[in-house]
Amino acid sequence: MLNDHLLSIVTLGPTVFAIFLLFIPMRWKTVHRIVTLMTSIAMFAFSTRLWTGFNPNMSGFQFEDKFAWIPQFGINYHVGVDGVSLLLVLLTTLLLPVVVLAAWSLNIEHIKSLHITFLLLTTGMIGTFVALDLFLFYVFWEITLIPMYFIVGVWGGPRRIYAAVKFFIFTMAGSVLMLVAILYLAWFHHQQTGIWSYSYLDFLQTAPLLSTTGFLAPGILVFASFLLAFAIKVPIFPLHTWLPDAHVEAPSTGSVILAGVLLKMGTYGLLRFNRALLPDAWDVFSPLLIVLAVIGIIYGALVALVQPDVKKLVAYSSVSHLGFVVLGLAAGTQASTQGAILQMVNHGLTTGALFLLVGMLYERTYTRLIERYGGLAEVMPIFTGIFILVTLGSIGLPGLNGFVGEFLILAGSWAAHPVAVVFAGLGVILSAVYMLWMVQRVFWGPVHLTANYALPDINLREVFVVAPLLVLIVWIGIHPNTFLEPMEASVRLLLAR
Repeated sequence: MLNDHLLSIVTLGPTVFAIFLLFIPMRWKTVHRIVTLMTSIAMFAFSTRLWTGFNPNMSGFQFEDKFAWIPQFGINYHVGVDGVSLLLVLLTTLLLPVVVLAAWSLNIEHIKSLHITFLLLTTGMIGTFVALDLFLFYVFWEITLIPMYFIVGVWGGPRRIYAAVKFFIFTMAGSVLMLVAILYLAWFHHQQTGIWSYSYLDFLQTAPLLSTTGFLAPGILVFASFLLAFAIKVPIFPLHTWLPDAHVEAPSTGSVILAGVLLKMGTYGLLRFNRALLPDAWDVFSPLLIVLAVIGIIYGALVALVQPDVKKLVAYSSVSHLGFVVLGLAAGTQASTQGAILQMVNHGLTTGALFLLVGMLYERTYTRLIERYGGLAEVMPIFTGIFILVTLGSIGLPGLNGFVGEFLILAGSWAAHPVAVVFAGLGVILSAVYMLWMVQRVFWGPVHLTANYALPDINLREVFVVAPLLVLIVWIGIHPNTFLEPMEASVRLLLAR
């Protein structure tokens, strides 16, 4: 009985406990923290049952849960996972307890509201990855918008309102276009079959029938509407300008969720909807995606290289690293696509860990300027070792997670797009340059503030915060098949379509 609704429990459980938190008095801050932490751990435990019960030899969706929601319009509550979405659900449920524990020491107002926001955001993110009804998908997609707006706008830095409004406008613009595309698909399906439906599985049969002949062909317009919505969320160059502001102004826990999961909604959408629903239009647009991906890789790396703010440096590194994901998806081979999906997970782990570590530094120094650090390796040796490990994973050192994803993307893209791979390889080199130069200045550079000599090393709670991410950074580098095998059949089916 539990397995029949296991995916719904993981998806909607955080919202149930968010409602429960509403009835706990605001002054009971410790209770809010404990309830949210226990909820997040429980959701991760349930999601591991998805992992252990998943059949990697099946290419279709598993753990499906479906019932009529608005039947007169063909709208259903329908969720399910395959090898692609399963990994992203696990990444989401893993990061939730991490950010809750990371926020444990925050002495801010409205801590109750912050935890409710985290839980609601989690439901939206998981729902986006598992929805098999496009109306439901849109609802979950929009649910993520409001909590993230408040995380940046209420608990962010000095320019938080500007960053939050910019994030909202960019994302909302893409969402409106996507809604129009979904409505058109439903109408077209009705014209073809006489049945109103928003089912993703139904659209797999009828959406490819849309004409892609001509610039204003219905298939091209629908594809472009989805593409813009997802490109903004990734974000793909040149639609990336909202991201650095949102990262810099968001609290470190918000940046972890934003980089770790929220951006993956865009890359997931490109594969699940653009690639699978409209393969002919994908063939038309994939060369453009490859060009923009390579530009994003190099541009993000060059801008990161000159950043004086360590958090902004990590933010621009996201633009560069997610360019690799888009390149792998656009290349469209089995290896490059699996590498892109694995790189989504890798980016969530390494960049999430980097934002956590930068947040720990900020709590000690109240600055993120690289020039204000220096000599930290002497007083924070354990923290330094952890930071270096995460950095090496981020730049793709063999034996760590980033290498596997980048290698599969580049190797899988080489046969059809060797020039793009050469330029993307330049991005790999630049990544090592800006990350290692930042590490050298922060941990071994000259000491500019004598107060740095008194900084405490990482504490036990902070070790527990980053430990799960460190384990996975090493594990994926050593044994990547743990994550590659479950997605193989699903990716093969997506590419065959």
